[in-house]
Amino acid sequence: MKIIRNRILPPRRYDAINIIGLLFCRKGTHITPDIVRHEQIHTRQMVETGFIGFYIWYFIEWLFRLPMKGNAYHHISFEREAYDHMDEPDYLKHRRHYAWMKYLKRRKRHRNRRQSR
Repeated sequence: MKIIRNRILPPRRYDAINIIGLLFCRKGTHITPDIVRHEQIHTRQMVETGFIGFYIWYFIEWLFRLPMKGNAYHHISFEREAYDHMDEPDYLKHRRHYAWMKYLKRRKRHRNRRQSR
């Protein structure tokens, strides 16, 4: 993955942004293998949906998830897949096509098994 360091992209809150398979990061930002893998997962999603289709779907899903509790960005199926597997070095070798679709369903809440003291 080609990494382009610059002073403009991504917005300051983010480490990196993937635009059509190119990874943009601000100068001086430490890019870890996990971040690169996260963005490589997005590139695979882009190829599957068509690059324009990826951005259209991303935006529409973000709009639908705005009313949800928490940050809409973290509820987007593309992001959920990428965050769930960014620490798995071999994920892209065994990833199924359209794996992000299983993340379209609402995340089930897990009960906290710790008891209050």
